[in-house]
Amino acid sequence: MGYSIAEKIIKEHIVSGEMIKGTDIGLKIDQTLTQDATGTMAYLEFEAMGVPRVKTERSVAYIDHNTLQTGFENADDHRFIQTVCKKHGIYFSRPGNGICHQVHLERFSKPGKTLIGSDSHTPTGGGIGMLSIGAGGLDVAVAMGGGAYYITMPNIVKVELTGELKPWVSAKDIILKVLEIMSVKGGVGKIIEYAGEGVKTLSVPQRATITNMGAELGATTSIFPSDETTREFLKAQGREEDYIELKADDDAVYDEHIVINLDELEPLAACPHSPDNIKAISELAGQKIDQVCIGSCTNSSYADMMTVAHILKGKTIHPDVSLSIAPGSKQVLTMLSENGALADMIAAGARILESACGPCIGMGQSPNSAGISLRTFNRNFLGRSGTKDGQIFLVSPETAAASALTGVFTDPTTLGEGYKVEMPEKFLINDNMIIEPASVEEMDSISVLRGPNIKEFPTSFPMEDKINAACSLKVEDNITTDHIMPAGAKILPLRSNIPAISQHCFTVCDTQFPERAKTLGSSIIVGGANYGQGSSREHAALAPLYLGVKAVLVKSFARIHRANLINAGILPLEFINESDYDKISLFDELELPNVKNEILSGDTVTLVNKTTGETIKAKCELSQRQKDIAICGGLLNYTKING
Repeated sequence: MGYSIAEKIIKEHIVSGEMIKGTDIGLKIDQTLTQDATGTMAYLEFEAMGVPRVKTERSVAYIDHNTLQTGFENADDHRFIQTVCKKHGIYFSRPGNGICHQVHLERFSKPGKTLIGSDSHTPTGGGIGMLSIGAGGLDVAVAMGGGAYYITMPNIVKVELTGELKPWVSAKDIILKVLEIMSVKGGVGKIIEYAGEGVKTLSVPQRATITNMGAELGATTSIFPSDETTREFLKAQGREEDYIELKADDDAVYDEHIVINLDELEPLAACPHSPDNIKAISELAGQKIDQVCIGSCTNSSYADMMTVAHILKGKTIHPDVSLSIAPGSKQVLTMLSENGALADMIAAGARILESACGPCIGMGQSPNSAGISLRTFNRNFLGRSGTKDGQIFLVSPETAAASALTGVFTDPTTLGEGYKVEMPEKFLINDNMIIEPASVEEMDSISVLRGPNIKEFPTSFPMEDKINAACSLKVEDNITTDHIMPAGAKILPLRSNIPAISQHCFTVCDTQFPERAKTLGSSIIVGGANYGQGSSREHAALAPLYLGVKAVLVKSFARIHRANLINAGILPLEFINESDYDKISLFDELELPNVKNEILSGDTVTLVNKTTGETIKAKCELSQRQKDIAICGGLLNYTKING
């Protein structure tokens, strides 16, 4: 039996366990990345491990999230990260150099290698044939220290692409179609592997758009073959030596098989407030819009920007529409400025933003009250834009640009003759915004600079024999990390200060939660299905930890958040009978009377509702390593003990 692409890379990197579906495996990690919203905490964790220098082939820190300096906090975080990088062997991408996933794809990604990043859209690297996985900051810190990264051996889903996209239909429409088919929880425990003749028609940036937004499926990662198209992209980036061919064996066996005929696709949109709420643009055509935002790690490549410039050239955006455009990297921005495309955008009335995440994470450009905003981004969760009643639609750059001109939803296939961007034979290469680390000989002379907003990792304690805790919060299905720990310009600067940021925990759902949880001292959160979908931000586990949350009991978890809870020392429990969800109410007194022994001896935990007298059985399916982490009170404690 042959291997899929993902299985081949896993086989080359496995250091613990066996490639048996559903079992725990440890992978050697070649590269890591962080961004500044998660990076400060990751590097505090790395420092706490006492490892003097990173042990990966390449680790890179990017500044791309917190780029609005409304106070000292963001600037202090950036200075801290830069000095940590200089001292410990990490490359530092300065603010203005671009979005982490766009820059990493351009300058560092390698087919066949492994990458984990403290950002959920790290799977972007799968567009070049890299096994790229989003993870919590503590997992990234452990990998930088030379430790393995542990996941459950996933199922592999083959998505076979046939045919070729029609003019004005894009890679964004492909991934929106996959989301329509699989849903935001359909990828949990799976790797999505793309195959078929249609793959050859897609450029590396188009493939990266698809793997980037594969995060919205809940998938472990997504990956494309590495082929001649990959070689040409790497050659144009001056990195042809990084190329290797990667393809699945002819007799590879997949757990699922989905076929998408590219000939049949039409422009699509993800409607509020979920990436899998899909409608055709033709159904929405004619509805008034208020705002268009083009960019993000999903759609900010050179080809995307050139397509937008072509649509806008010689025209003016509708007077009722605000249009912002953020090229994804300094490389892209510079090339647009040199070939005249940037001038075409500006002349049309676009507002050019810096090469950063910006509006995608609520960092500026919030829409007007109840405003309809078309965005080329990857998430449209409630309130993520910074406007709680904002109506956010996720669309392709083609749809976004066409609609910006008309002021209404506009199907780009009505634009007439298609436009195809020819990929450059040579990209403009200038890495002067990437700072190399100090040498081994110089590193001891480097001082790490810390601002007053930077606080230590919250303390966790070894598990006790039993847990007594009240229910501090009860929430529904599809709670995202934006619900648990909101982003946005007001809250993101607190990412390095868990005591301060914890005061915003779950305030999207219940403004009284932080005060209530702190008053209770120890508590348990109860939730529905797909709890914790979205970002990799470990703050969605660290803030509850700080507030005294001991366990989270839900119908099902999203992958990264579940791992982050374990790492933080919070028990991830799942209802065996989902109907038991109705047997717990806010403020009920709950007890896990024999929790430590039950975790050590099996996969089931007993919960007693002392308020109602009900006894509930919950799953706590942990590998032996995860059990040891839970007993120690989290991964940091475990690592200190076990190295």
